Amino acid sequence: MDFDKGKVLTVYSVSENDPGEAGIEEIIHQTLDPDLCRNKRILVLTPDATRTCPLPMMIRLISKVLGSSCSKLDFMVALGTHTPLDQEQILELYGINNDTRKGLFDKSDFLNHRWDLPETLKEIGVIQEDEIYRLSRSKMRESVPVMINRAVFDYDLILVLGPVFPHEVVGFSGGAKYFFPGISGGEFLHFFHWLGAVMTCKKIIGERDTPVRDLINRAMQFFDLPVLNLSMVVNRDGSLRGVFGGNIHDSWSEATELSAKTHIEVRNRQFDTVLGCAPEMYDEIWTAGKVMYKLEQMVKKGGRLIIYAPHINELSRTWQREIEEIGFHVRDYFLEKMERYQHIPKGVLAHSTHVKGGGQMTGDVEVPDVNVILATSISRETCERVNLGYLDYRTINPDDFAGREEEGILLVRKAGEILYKFKNPSGWKKGELDCRNIKKR
Repeated sequence: MDFDKGKVLTVYSVSENDPGEAGIEEIIHQTLDPDLCRNKRILVLTPDATRTCPLPMMIRLISKVLGSSCSKLDFMVALGTHTPLDQEQILELYGINNDTRKGLFDKSDFLNHRWDLPETLKEIGVIQEDEIYRLSRSKMRESVPVMINRAVFDYDLILVLGPVFPHEVVGFSGGAKYFFPGISGGEFLHFFHWLGAVMTCKKIIGERDTPVRDLINRAMQFFDLPVLNLSMVVNRDGSLRGVFGGNIHDSWSEATELSAKTHIEVRNRQFDTVLGCAPEMYDEIWTAGKVMYKLEQMVKKGGRLIIYAPHINELSRTWQREIEEIGFHVRDYFLEKMERYQHIPKGVLAHSTHVKGGGQMTGDVEVPDVNVILATSISRETCERVNLGYLDYRTINPDDFAGREEEGILLVRKAGEILYKFKNPSGWKKGELDCRNIKKR
């Protein structure tokens, strides 16, 4: 194994049976090879707390394998556009206390991607409009600059460490997504989120090969440092089911196959009412929207999707003002009013339409396929102002929704990571990403 970008590295994996820490450590050792990492400066990109995985264990084992050979081993939370963390929160995320930091992590600093600070970003290239047109499958035509956190250029090797789940924008999370949007910012980040929204969550989520993933892979070609990858697939209880190490494309691709088997549940029927309970790791609708993304296909047309999250009291810590200005709407609403919303970042528009779900405009009337209702600590007034339904969470007992599937009621007690897929969604086929009749920007 070496760090040549053109070299196809062996994909080491463990699946089905629990390998224990010793087996996982061996995968890390084979993927990273301490001898080749000797005296290298290494940066590890990780998820934040909105992804389920045994992150503290993996961080500890990586440091154990590499700590004595590399000259520097730093860790950066690849936030995308999530809320920045302070140093204490980062250490808590990684399961590090003062004692372990002084010993195992002597060579380590713990960093936070500040996508919100333009001075932390560097342009590494521009994807030209003809290429955008081709990669977006003829849906958009414009040149887009690609920005990335400039701190990565202080290192000799970048290691991506993260879980793989079905994802609403790119198809599956993980891999190169830890660069884009993980440690990127600027126009490209918002551009490809909007492209995913235009193509719709239903057609993208749970698909490995998508136009948005193609765009991210194209952006990676501007990045000229060696990159390795450790992709995790977790069981529903959070334990490891698979670890895939090697070059960033092949190891991630192998992980998506196991993720599809683990995280996609196909159902033969839809329901009038679906109650999805958002776990505590989603502490704003910006992240708890995943309840809708993963359950949308389970709701009959005209049915209700209730996001149950008493602990949530805000739409977004970062984009609250913009979301309150535009509200939540179906895709076609925005496509008809793009000039009106040119000042709103496209990633915010994408979030809005992902949460609202599918639907259409009939004249000037917006007709959503699903009635999305918040049962949270967000007020009725705010819900109505942003075009979402409201229920008082204090009037709801999730247990009352259990065992009632024959009545047309589905309860999902931990929603947001497992994709519930309707076997025969109306109007599209598996793998079909055709977007006919979509107005171009």
